[in-house]
Amino acid sequence: MVTTARSTSSGERTGAVRRSAVRSLLRLWPFVRPVRARLFTAAGVAVVASCLSVVLPLVLKWLVDGPVAHGDTAGVWRGGGYLLLLGLAEALLFGLRRWLVARPTAAVEAALREALYRHVQRLPVSFHDRWSSGQLLSRATTDLQLLRQFLVFPLTFLLVNGATIAVGGVLLLAQEWSLGLVLMAPVLPLAAVCSLFQTRYGQAARRAQDQVGDLTTVVEESVLGIRIIKGFGRHRSQARAFRELARAVRGTELRKARLLAVIWGVNSLLPEAAWGAALVLGTVRVADGRLSAGTLVAFLSTALALRWPVESIGFMVAMSSAAATAADRCFEVLDEPAVEEAGARPPAAPADGRRARGGLVFEGVEFRYPDAAPDAPPALRGVDLHVRPGETMALVGATGSGKTTLTALVPRLYDPTAGRILLDGRDLAGLGRAEARALVAVAFEEPTLFSASVAENVLMGAADGREAERAADLRRALRVAQAEEFVAALPRGAATGVGEQGMSLSGGQRQRLALARAVAGRPRFLILDDPLSALDVHTEARVEQALREVLATTTALVVAHRPSTVLLADRVALLSGGRIAAVGTHHQLLRENAEYAALMTGGPERGGTGRPEEEGGR
Repeated sequence: MVTTARSTSSGERTGAVRRSAVRSLLRLWPFVRPVRARLFTAAGVAVVASCLSVVLPLVLKWLVDGPVAHGDTAGVWRGGGYLLLLGLAEALLFGLRRWLVARPTAAVEAALREALYRHVQRLPVSFHDRWSSGQLLSRATTDLQLLRQFLVFPLTFLLVNGATIAVGGVLLLAQEWSLGLVLMAPVLPLAAVCSLFQTRYGQAARRAQDQVGDLTTVVEESVLGIRIIKGFGRHRSQARAFRELARAVRGTELRKARLLAVIWGVNSLLPEAAWGAALVLGTVRVADGRLSAGTLVAFLSTALALRWPVESIGFMVAMSSAAATAADRCFEVLDEPAVEEAGARPPAAPADGRRARGGLVFEGVEFRYPDAAPDAPPALRGVDLHVRPGETMALVGATGSGKTTLTALVPRLYDPTAGRILLDGRDLAGLGRAEARALVAVAFEEPTLFSASVAENVLMGAADGREAERAADLRRALRVAQAEEFVAALPRGAATGVGEQGMSLSGGQRQRLALARAVAGRPRFLILDDPLSALDVHTEARVEQALREVLATTTALVVAHRPSTVLLADRVALLSGGRIAAVGTHHQLLRENAEYAALMTGGPERGGTGRPEEEGGR
C-alpha cells in the first residue's frame, strides 16, 4: 500500500536527527517568550503553594509536642485554625496558578498552529509531493495538543515538584538527619531509572505519533476516495489495511503503557520501602526516648507530602518525552526551507545575449523533479518557446512528454533547474511569488474546489475590490465558463456550498467552476491544462465560443489533447521527450509532422511514453 511506503519513508526521515528532550523543548522558547511573564508567575505561585504542603508538618510538630502533650485545648483549636488557613491558602494558590496558565498556554498553541499552517502554505510543491497529508494533519492537531498539555502541567510541575522535593529534603535532614538520609537513599537509583526510561519512552512515543499520522492518512484517503472504494468493492481491503495500522498503533501504545507501569512501580516501590524503614527506625527511637513523638509525626508527614512529587516523576518524564517528540515532529516541518518571496534563485542572464522579448518566453529551460532518481533524465530539457503577447499557444504531446510539468513552471509551482522564463521581458525568477501569481492564472486538468460557496471558489482568482466589482467579475467568469445556468439552479445560487472537494457537483460542473476561477481576475497570462476534458460536446462548443473572447485579451498557454481545443490556439507547440519538437499552426503541423498527425488523428504515437528519454516526464 501507498500508506506503508509513506510510513517507512517518514520513519527514515525522522530518525535521522535525534535531540535530547531538553533541547527539543527549548526550541519552543520563541513561542513562549511573549507570555513568559504570566507563565513564570504561575510557576512561582505553584512553587509557593506546593511548599506550603511541607510547612504543614511543622505546625503538626508544634501541635503534638505542645498543646496536645500539655492538654492545652485552646492551643489545639489554634493549631487546627493554622492548618485550615494553610490548606485554604494552598488551594487558592493552585487555583490561581490554573487561571494564570490557561490563557498563555492557549496563546502558545495558537501561535504554533498559525506558524505551522503559514509555513506549510509557503513550502514548495515538491515538499507536498513527498509528505502525506495525514502526517501534516497529525502534527497540526495531536502534536500541538501534546505541547499545550506539556506547558499546562509537566513544565510547571517538574519545577514545582523539584522545588518541593528540595525544600522537603532540607526539612527532613534538619528534623532528623539520620532518618532523612534513609528517605533520601532512593534518589540516585530513581534518577538512573528515569534517565533510561526517558530514552525508551521517547522512542515509543515517536513511533506512536508517526503511526497515528499514517493512520490519519488512511482515513483521509478513504473518505476522499469513498466512491472509488465502493465502486470497486474495496471496502474490505481498506478495512483490513486500517485494522493493521490500528493494531500497530495499539501495540506501540501498549508498549508505552508497560514502560509507564514499570517506572510508576519503581517510583512507588523504592520511596515506600525507604518510608517504611524510616517509620520503623523512628518508632524505635521514640520508644527509647531519643526522639519526640511530634518530631516523628512531622517527619513522617513531610515524607508523605513528598510521595506524590516523587511518584509522579515518571509520569512527568513520560509526558515531557511525548511533548519533546511532538516538538521534533512540528519543527521537522518548520525547518523545511520555505520558498523565498523574492525568488528561489537569482534571475538568469540569457546565454546568447538576446534582448528580452514580450509575452511568455522559455529560454533553455530544464527541469528535474527533486525526488527523481539521480540517473533519471530530466523531465524537461532545453525548452525554447516564445508565446507572443496576446497569442494563444496550444501545447500538444504524448502522455509523459512533460506538458503538465512545463505549465507548472509558469505560476512557479516549481522553479526551473536551468534556463529562465520571461513574462513580458521580466525574469520570472526575479519576481516575488505573489506578483507572479497576480500576473498568471491557472486551471488544472483535475479541478480542485474547496468547502465553500460557488462564489468564494470562483472569486479566489479575482483581485480584492469593491463588492460590485467582484460581483461583476463573478458573473463574467460564470458566463465564460458556461456555468451560469447550473449555478442559478442550485438551492442558493452562487451562495450554495459545494461540499468537500466539490463532490456535490458533477465532474463537468467542477471543471467549469475551475475555469471560471482562472478567468475571474482578467489575468495577463492564462495557463490552461486540458480545461475542457470533462465537458460534453455541446457544452464544450459553448465554452470554447465564450473562451475565445478571453483568449483574445490575454497571453495563453493551453494544454490540448483534442483537435477542438487545439483550434482555439493561434499556434501549436509539439512537446516530445521533454523538448519542443515543432512549432506551427495546426494545419501546418498536420501536413509536416507525423508525430503530431498521429496524436491528432488517433494513429500510432511516436515520441510517446515508450521512448526511454520520456519516462522522466509528468
